[in-house]
Amino acid sequence: MSLGKKILYAKKVLPSATWRALRASKDGPVHLIFALADHFEPAIDPDDGGKRVPRPEQEQRLESWAREYPKVIDGWRDHDGRPLVHTYFYPAEQYDEGLLGMLAAHCHAGWGEVEVHLHHGLDQPDTAENTRRVLSEHRDRLAFRHRCLAFAEGSSRPAYAFVHGNFALANSAGGRFCGVDSELQILADTGCYADFTLPTGIWHPAQIAKLNSVYECALPLDQPMPHRNGRDLTAGRVPKTFPLIVQGPLVVDFRRSLRFARPILENGAITGANPPTLHRFALWKQAHVSVIGRPDWLFIKVFCHSMNPTQKDAVIGSSFRCFLSALVEGAADRSETLHFVTAREMANILLAACDGRDGNPGDYRDYRFKRFADRPLSPEKSTPIPVSLPR
Repeated sequence: MSLGKKILYAKKVLPSATWRALRASKDGPVHLIFALADHFEPAIDPDDGGKRVPRPEQEQRLESWAREYPKVIDGWRDHDGRPLVHTYFYPAEQYDEGLLGMLAAHCHAGWGEVEVHLHHGLDQPDTAENTRRVLSEHRDRLAFRHRCLAFAEGSSRPAYAFVHGNFALANSAGGRFCGVDSELQILADTGCYADFTLPTGIWHPAQIAKLNSVYECALPLDQPMPHRNGRDLTAGRVPKTFPLIVQGPLVVDFRRSLRFARPILENGAITGANPPTLHRFALWKQAHVSVIGRPDWLFIKVFCHSMNPTQKDAVIGSSFRCFLSALVEGAADRSETLHFVTAREMANILLAACDGRDGNPGDYRDYRFKRFADRPLSPEKSTPIPVSLPR
């Protein structure tokens, strides 16, 4: 990125990111609702983002993950007895029935949920018609073939959470990495109830000025970047505009900024070079992502690329295990009640907060959007997948 673009990015992001980092932490006990959004790409080539590794390697990666991850996380549970599961945002343009079947079985066994991910507009701008088609087809494959995604009571249409693979949600990168101004309207029309894209990677042109928030878009969804303005979710006010925008943290890391003599931003990206730590966790809390009027429920959404072999230590290795142990075992001393959730469950808890619910937020994991896997099987459209729940 050029110096000029970095200056524009800093002017847009730094004031709010600095203010959040300087805010005092909430006094008293808090409930922490924690979700890990996994940009799940078995084909990822860490040496060339434009290539895909051979399918046998993809299958080996997924088999290894499904075998090893439950062993790693099983010993650490949240307040509700749940493990730290992933939400696997699987790219529509990389759909593979066999690989998705393996991942769905892993999730139906209790280790996560699958949602919708899309990279598009890379070589040339995508079109609204093609985006709608791709999303609808991927949604239906995930729901009816693999029994993933969700449904709302009274509706037979699959509902889903979304991540834009290039961060350029609703053409927010000036025409690059997307091309579809009306993308959020298309998401709404095809059953998306919440977007989990933001924040972007550091210095990414698609980053907007509204940070550390959960909100409804305040602009017409058929416009480009309608999420740049929004109505913050508020206890006692039922949201009407979907998809909701559910952001992760974006704050200034003063400790690292002083060390490197320049502003360093924390964006919740779990990478090999920047694995999870309690210091980073403190910054995620400092972002204060919450529903207005419900400050004791903090929502933390971070993201990773677990199928990238260069990230292994940060997502399943010793660094990750050290963090998870400290996170769970030290929660009581930090006056925290942990709730490990999927993206769907986080959206449900947000909606419960808007409805004025209180008590244990873990009780509202299925508040509005239920797992599609829990619907009665339709012989015409579905094939049952064996399910064995973790202890």
